[in-house]
Amino acid sequence: MDGMMGFLSYYQLYELNHAALTPMRAAADMFDLFLKNPLNPMGQTPLARNWRAGLELFERTTRRYAKPSFDLPTTLVGGTRVPVVERIAWSKPFCDLIHFERQLERPRKDPKLLIVAPMSGHYATLLRGTVEAMMPRHDVYITDWADARMVPLSDGDFDLDDYIDYLIEMLHFLGDDVHVIAVCQPAVPVLAAVALMEAAGDRFAPRSMTLMGGPIDTRINPTAVNKLAEGKNLDWFRDNVVMKVPFPHPGVMRDVYPGFLQLSGFMSMNLDRHVTAHQDLFKHLVAGDGDSATKHRDFYDEYLAVMDLTAEFYLQTVETVFITHALPRGTMMHRGVPVDLTAVRNVALLTVEGENDDISGVGQTEAAQHLCVNIPEDMRAHYVQPKVGHYGVFNGSRFRAEIAPRISDFVLTHNRDRASAPKPAATAKPAAATAETAKPVAPAKEAGVETTKPEPVKPSVVRSPVVKAPVAKAPVAKSVSDPADDLKRIAGIGPKLEASLNAAGIHRYAQIARLTAKQATALDARLGLRGRLAREKWIEQAKALMQSAPAAGGEAAAASAG
Repeated sequence: MDGMMGFLSYYQLYELNHAALTPMRAAADMFDLFLKNPLNPMGQTPLARNWRAGLELFERTTRRYAKPSFDLPTTLVGGTRVPVVERIAWSKPFCDLIHFERQLERPRKDPKLLIVAPMSGHYATLLRGTVEAMMPRHDVYITDWADARMVPLSDGDFDLDDYIDYLIEMLHFLGDDVHVIAVCQPAVPVLAAVALMEAAGDRFAPRSMTLMGGPIDTRINPTAVNKLAEGKNLDWFRDNVVMKVPFPHPGVMRDVYPGFLQLSGFMSMNLDRHVTAHQDLFKHLVAGDGDSATKHRDFYDEYLAVMDLTAEFYLQTVETVFITHALPRGTMMHRGVPVDLTAVRNVALLTVEGENDDISGVGQTEAAQHLCVNIPEDMRAHYVQPKVGHYGVFNGSRFRAEIAPRISDFVLTHNRDRASAPKPAATAKPAAATAETAKPVAPAKEAGVETTKPEPVKPSVVRSPVVKAPVAKAPVAKSVSDPADDLKRIAGIGPKLEASLNAAGIHRYAQIARLTAKQATALDARLGLRGRLAREKWIEQAKALMQSAPAAGGEAAAASAG
């Protein structure tokens, strides 16, 4: 019923409620200004302080919170305080890539760090503490996902497959010396993107990935959030929580999962705590305890600022991650290409969990260690942080003191060129469990235990030797002196696409002409072409250009493809 209540959707009722309360909020602000005017003799009386506290509480509980800013103007690098400039380095309709550019007097070769923020209701600024902790030793970038209600319908849809495409494009943009941190929800798409890039022999795959509090396998220690999804089918979510964006937002008529519904779910999980916090705010305001009141404002200004998600992304994520458990079962697909976690061999893996996490249970993130069986043992580690919940995994004092240094050391340890990295042993390693026999892996029993050797999969799981399919690598020219073909002669390929193809090792018409269907699909997904390769008939055009090329050029092209 598209979230309908009578003739109006819940979203429309939500907007009407805000509009109706606007005059009351304005009156509350005006009366508050009157009471705190220094010329008002009543301003400091106990009655006035009670009134002012009640007025602020009313205004804060009825407002719509705007997107917060990162507000990180400086950082400490090598003992010196340096300015930080926030720039948009890469942009798409549904995401900006923000670079926290440190204004260093002397250049440093710090590792590039891509922090993938969750697209689950809150803005990327929720990871302000994560960014702040990593900036001193790393060149930090973060994904800033767009509020779906602010994206016009003309910009198209955005689903989980698009999310993975965005990640791959960002990694191509940043180069071949990047490390990735995925916080909560993006653990699944980041792991999928890395597996796809490794399977395709993509040299832009990151050097390491850190997965923090992510739902890799929600069958392990399921939380209340996991059980809600398991108890409903996809149609229930489509009928009850998907709504159309109302006028006058730019994304009017777009199907979304509204942020206010997500916030309601978060609040209801710990409702007593939130009610008590607001009661305490009232008492602090009456007592004149400015520090405690400021801490409350700072936290809730961030926590209550929420964004809408596109319906297609939300529904595909619910189905893939929480209902079918496609990634741990080995059945996840990306645009028709299987996501094979056994292909991950060269990317180091660190998993981090919180002992008291009530959103992603202990063991759910560690499952990645058991699924990526071909990562060498000296390139993996797992850590459980004692006495922290979900948000303590990526923010707070324990994160700064105990988790962030571990992540930084792991990144620096594996910040080496792959050419000099040790190669995996020639003997085949066991493959991941099949969809029929896969079972949840038991989580670590004791918190605070750091290990580089994940427990093996239970003996009851059927294993078979890995037979690695030949990687669909595009051959390069044998001689630097051989001129590359002008790929721009293929209709649909411009200078930017040609550069991307060259970066992927494709320089000749023959390389495109000889792509198999599977290789073409993988290349299309890798470059985020969304079907253009087949739709614009690049293979057929490349064959035609080969036939029309001079004999000498044709021989050189054939040699480079052989």
